[in-house]
Amino acid sequence: MPEFDRQLTNLRDAGYPPEVIAAAEPLWKLVPPVVDGSAIPFVLVVKGVPAADVIAHVQLRGKAGFTSMDADDLAQFRPIPAVDLPAGAAYLITEVDTGKATLGVTPQDGLERILDEGRSPLTLDEGLALAIQFPDALTSMNAFEMVGSRCGDRRVTGVWVSKDGRPRLGWCWVGNPHTWLGMASCAERVAASGPAAGRVQAGQSRPTARTA
Repeated sequence: MPEFDRQLTNLRDAGYPPEVIAAAEPLWKLVPPVVDGSAIPFVLVVKGVPAADVIAHVQLRGKAGFTSMDADDLAQFRPIPAVDLPAGAAYLITEVDTGKATLGVTPQDGLERILDEGRSPLTLDEGLALAIQFPDALTSMNAFEMVGSRCGDRRVTGVWVSKDGRPRLGWCWVGNPHTWLGMASCAERVAASGPAAGRVQAGQSRPTARTA
């Protein structure tokens, strides 16, 4: 599968640990068929790699990504109760969308829309995986926020294009809309092994969607 091989090579080139690469390799068997449309068919996600390290490997037209957020602060962003992650170190997210339909919508309202549609908001790890694999998905008119991760306050993380053209990992208030930031989402998460092997359908934790 050329696209899967490309994404796996990106992780190797970015210096991901060999054990992470080994955990990701079996996922090629679960790659969904490519269907014409605006959604990105799948993104290979790995857990637990420091966000500041990942954004530094995002390359957009020759410019490396960055963040001004503290590493300890970023580590506090965890998946919200409405997000059910597969077990294991690596998994796939499918039918990924950067949230064009939620441009100009507050992150909280965007989260409600995503869940009402039976989809799931991307976590911080997933949004960075999307950025490292598909940096051209970041545009000045449609960057994205990761409302699937929160840290207990009113912030949500996002990735956008800075004024100097570099990908930037930062945060916004959950109640503030931005015309150039949508809420990224996926249809499902797919694991290769472990208790949650197989497909984890999006939207299955709908009653616990609202967060601070």
